[in-house]
Amino acid sequence: MPHQNLKDPLHGVTLEVILSRLVEHVGWKELANRIPVRCFLFDPTLTSSLRFFRKTPWARKKVEDLYVKVFKKHFCAALGPTKGKK
Repeated sequence: MPHQNLKDPLHGVTLEVILSRLVEHVGWKELANRIPVRCFLFDPTLTSSLRFFRKTPWARKKVEDLYVKVFKKHFCAALGPTKGKK
């Protein structure tokens, strides 16, 4: 069972952690460029963003996908070498 969770890079990662890491890594301005939603464009805060993304599944999916894309190297390292490769 533990190996199933390794396939989901978001397993155990809260929306608050996702947003905090993205803000720290790319900043609010770049988040607004990549995902042009009001909570990123006008006076962005973690609280307003969390409120919006918890209520808006399509937007949350975009943030989660961006998180996976931005931190892809970290997920690959956590999974270790792929089968058949040394």
